[in-house]
Amino acid sequence: MLRNGALAITSENKRKTLIQYKSTHFKYALTYVFITLAVLLFLNLYSSKTSQKIFYQSKEAAMMDKCILASNEIAKLPVVNPSTVEQSLESIASLRVDQIIVTDESLKIIYNSVHTAEDVDPGDIAEITDALTGNDVFSWHFTDGIMVSKAAVPVISYGTTIGCVYMIESDAQQGALLQSLQVNIFTVTLILEVFLILFSLFFSRTYTARLRRVMESIRIIRDGDYTHVLKMGGNDELTVLGDEFNDLVKRLQVSEDKRRRFVSDASHELKTPLASIKLLSDSILQNEMDIDTAKEFVADIGNEAERLNRMTQKLLTLTHSEVPPDEAFEITYIAPTIERVAKMLSTIADENNIDIQLELLRDSTILILEDDLYQIIFNLVENGIKYNTVNGTLRISLNRLDDNAQIIFADTGVGIPQSSISHIFERFYRVDKARSRQSGGSGLGLSIVRSIVERNAGTIQVESTEGKGTVFTVSFPVFDTEEDHP
Repeated sequence: MLRNGALAITSENKRKTLIQYKSTHFKYALTYVFITLAVLLFLNLYSSKTSQKIFYQSKEAAMMDKCILASNEIAKLPVVNPSTVEQSLESIASLRVDQIIVTDESLKIIYNSVHTAEDVDPGDIAEITDALTGNDVFSWHFTDGIMVSKAAVPVISYGTTIGCVYMIESDAQQGALLQSLQVNIFTVTLILEVFLILFSLFFSRTYTARLRRVMESIRIIRDGDYTHVLKMGGNDELTVLGDEFNDLVKRLQVSEDKRRRFVSDASHELKTPLASIKLLSDSILQNEMDIDTAKEFVADIGNEAERLNRMTQKLLTLTHSEVPPDEAFEITYIAPTIERVAKMLSTIADENNIDIQLELLRDSTILILEDDLYQIIFNLVENGIKYNTVNGTLRISLNRLDDNAQIIFADTGVGIPQSSISHIFERFYRVDKARSRQSGGSGLGLSIVRSIVERNAGTIQVESTEGKGTVFTVSFPVFDTEEDHP
């Protein structure tokens, strides 16, 4: 029942996600369509208006030239009457218009090339009146594919307005040309808009498909599959996003592998002392034994509990060493810390007849927390004692090499096999597990040391010969203060 419910929730989440993808896809496409439509409509209107303006200017220039030419000829007449005006206008071959009207200064028609009636269309009176006041007048309109132009100029004789020349021309040919041009512009605009709609749909679908690929990869990674690789393709910001995503997944995979290995190793290592404690306590409860034997078993339980405590403390220390501390670094001298650690561990060294020799040739100051430096030296000195031979020697040298402070820990112990040197800084790795367990080793000390050293810009190196001894060399950049200089 729970399984079916979980499947239903998963399906519902996928359905909602799909709706979001479609919504995003639709919004991208719709936005792009609206923007392109607005731009194309603007271009369409602009082109139409521009073409009309060009025709208007061309027609205005032609009509005004004809009117002025006719006005000049009429002004030369000694007597202005219908007969003389008609003869004068017929002599001008370039006057090819649909209608010419000539009036006197009182709006009385003297000549009309079309109508014989002595009246004027009411719509033309205003233009003729304006011309009689001394203005050149031109009007133009485009209707049903026909371009109608009207022009009026005054007839001036000896500085006096004696009449008006009014011309009307209907140009179906140029009207058809203008209409054809506007239809073509609209058709091209429509085709471009359809193309852009299809392109926007394709583009938005492709873009959202790539985003969908990212979301699907996120779900896969969320489910724990860190081997998944996101393939974006292309050469844009989403490609860079895909590369960064894959790099992040690789880092997550490494972190997850380390976490699993750490949990596995920690559980394995912690299980051993717990099992020993359980076995010893069961032996005490299930067997009758004298007080001395019981004390011995209780002592063994205490030893195992102490080993368990040391192991958990080192695990906590290791975790802490991997996290950069909030405290600022401090200027620390090395020699006093070495002397303090040597004094602290001298009792253990004496129990094993280990001679600790200090060769502190030149002390230096470095940038490190004193607790970190103490932890490093303590672990390496402790190892030099634990894995040394009876009546052996542990020599600790401090010197300065160029701009680095160098601490060398050289013991005369059992040494490390060459095959193990590359692994000794790994968590829970122990060269001789039986000897390590006997000495209380957990396989975490050197891992802690390397982590702290590297966090403080230092280096650690190891050289070892099996059966002869091991040499650890730790180096830190020197931070000189004024009092360090001669």
